Amino acid sequence: MNVRQALRQSMRQKRRALSPKQQNIAARRLLAEIKKRPLIQKAKHLALYLPNDGELDPTPIIQWCWQQKKTVYLPVLHPLSHNRLWFVRYTQYTPMTRNLYGILEPTTPYRFIRPAKMLDIVLLPLVAFDKNGGRLGMGGGYYDRTFSFIRQYNAQKPRLIGLAHELQKVEKLPVESWDVPLTGVVTDGGFY
Repeated sequence: MNVRQALRQSMRQKRRALSPKQQNIAARRLLAEIKKRPLIQKAKHLALYLPNDGELDPTPIIQWCWQQKKTVYLPVLHPLSHNRLWFVRYTQYTPMTRNLYGILEPTTPYRFIRPAKMLDIVLLPLVAFDKNGGRLGMGGGYYDRTFSFIRQYNAQKPRLIGLAHELQKVEKLPVESWDVPLTGVVTDGGFY
């Protein structure tokens, strides 16, 4: 097992070990941190995710975005391009289905898709992170492939901000050439 796989396995176990009460407290603290960020306050089109596998729950952020009249999008597995994502507008009335990983995602009405380049902020899950903007994901490469244009064209939008439990921070991550760096990471303990 390589270093990235071992770290991924260890961190996933740690976040899954958190109790429902700990998860709930972390989600509320995360929302408080998010509300402090001017970049997020100004954003109109934000992509988030629904939690899975012990990920920090952004549902309170989604509800706050709706209250602030921001448009929220969720990732959907791209039906034609392997390991890429689409982003579909999400409301409390959006029909949902489970994808091949068992994660809820919007049923894909094509008129509600927003191109990744047109999002302001993407608040994305991660397995581990470091203070240099390194992100270790689940290993499928979906976010890295979808947002490779940021690295390729030095694009300024969207801003990629990881969401994580504080316990997911590591000193230094092994970074690969295909890894798209984050603008920052917000945890239940602060902003990096």
